[in-house]
Amino acid sequence: MTLTKRIIPCLDVKNGRVVKGLHFESIRDAGDPVELAEKYSSEGADELVFLDITASNEQRKTLKDLVRKVASVIDIPFTVGGGVKSLEDARNILLNGADKVGINTGAVKNPKIITELMEIFGRQCVVVAIDAKRNFSANEDATMFSENDKKFWYEVFIYGGKKGTGIDAVLWAEEADKLGAGEILLTSIDSDGTKDGYDILLTKSVVNSVSIPVIASGGCGSPDDMVNVFFESDVDAALAASIFHYDTHGVKGVKLHLKKKEIPVRL
Repeated sequence: MTLTKRIIPCLDVKNGRVVKGLHFESIRDAGDPVELAEKYSSEGADELVFLDITASNEQRKTLKDLVRKVASVIDIPFTVGGGVKSLEDARNILLNGADKVGINTGAVKNPKIITELMEIFGRQCVVVAIDAKRNFSANEDATMFSENDKKFWYEVFIYGGKKGTGIDAVLWAEEADKLGAGEILLTSIDSDGTKDGYDILLTKSVVNSVSIPVIASGGCGSPDDMVNVFFESDVDAALAASIFHYDTHGVKGVKLHLKKKEIPVRL
């Protein structure tokens, strides 16, 4: 049986509003999270991701009340991330209606929390988010790639893309898998907000190095970008924000387009 590919709208939330940026900068308003969540759920989104994008950088907890309100208007799996550093943070998110917890900065700074979360809440609840950016400096430990004769590797960034870690993204994905992550949410900072398509090379490299589902994120500007990432890599899901928030394309229309291209989706 062929597994269907998931289409996942993303709510990047700042100060209680959904926002969208370019390369994690130049943020602009995109609407009310509760209204958008309800709309995407009714349009047939397979899941929803809610990221409190400044929580880690501002050293605070995720917006629990808002998470609860969003959870109350949807009936699809719901992942929430932002500022998760402890089991208590994760528990609060799950108690307020999330089905899965997204963790990025907290996992990089304390990798064993991935195993702790898995043991307490179950592997299916643990989504390790990886924000990666191309780095052209030499690094003997990194997985090196070549494009137009320039060598580069993908570096993990934390604190909402503000701080490089020197960690290779492909190796970190492998480690997260071993530690107990149930899924990887992989975002290309280089592609984020460009609408030029997903970073296929990054996506493919991570998908091929792990045994768990991977969600491609960053750069979707049209349904064909999703077609490409599904054809070019064995990724399990495609996440998008701009094309949904600004009514360029609806979830249902995107899925019909994918179906026409013979990509298995749930209609």
